Amino acid sequence: MDIQIKEEGEYQFIDEGQGEVLLLLHGLFGALSNWGGVVEAFSKDYRVVIPLMPIYEMPLHKASVPGLVNFVEGFVRFKGLTNLTLLGNSLGGHVALVYTLDFPNQVKRLVLTGSSGLFEDSMGGSFPKRGNYEYLKERVEYTFFKPETATKELIDEVFSITNSNSKCMRIVTIAKSAQRHNMAKDITRIQVPTLLIWGLNDTITPPHVAHEFNRLIKNSELHFIDECGHAPMMEQPDTFNKILEKFLHKEVKQLEQTHWV
Repeated sequence: MDIQIKEEGEYQFIDEGQGEVLLLLHGLFGALSNWGGVVEAFSKDYRVVIPLMPIYEMPLHKASVPGLVNFVEGFVRFKGLTNLTLLGNSLGGHVALVYTLDFPNQVKRLVLTGSSGLFEDSMGGSFPKRGNYEYLKERVEYTFFKPETATKELIDEVFSITNSNSKCMRIVTIAKSAQRHNMAKDITRIQVPTLLIWGLNDTITPPHVAHEFNRLIKNSELHFIDECGHAPMMEQPDTFNKILEKFLHKEVKQLEQTHWV
């Protein structure tokens, strides 16, 4: 599938398909391509929208989790999006959690995968060992259960990012903001149906973190994927999509049954 990156105003984004909106948020070292499997599978029946988060360009004084939430809110308003199913990976999950709490009327469902917000062995805090390609390669591979999931293209992209002083400063600043911003007391207020999809071999946000999210978010269900690390939608896209599809269909059926009664 040929996915086009669009530009409108200050925003770059993917916008594929029609129907109910799935809004996807990538993580600290993420990119629009991280969600390629989801776009391909779900754009037939849904409108799949992915904003490119301004992690490496935003003003340093705004480089934080709240700053990224403000960006998402502005993007949602700019595009006139409503009734969202909000999906977030890693830092994107953290942003999705805060957005859901700040704008509860906008979010219909929440999907988290490898989300920060409670605990993470953050890659960002260990930077920079700039110029050391082999070290960086190991760190990127550490994200996945199968090291070969980290393609040379992905490693080269991260290497390029970390060789920029200004980008490194923003990465570290945002990573520290995420680590300080623990949401254990806040997420008990989340009411929307929430799906947790976690890699059983996630070393960044380990399985016990998923169990804690499941315990704290009342209306949540948890699914683990074996032989899978921190980015299940990249490493095990077929399994990830099956779990997501079942969740979306279940919620539609429950809604239909409620209207029928």
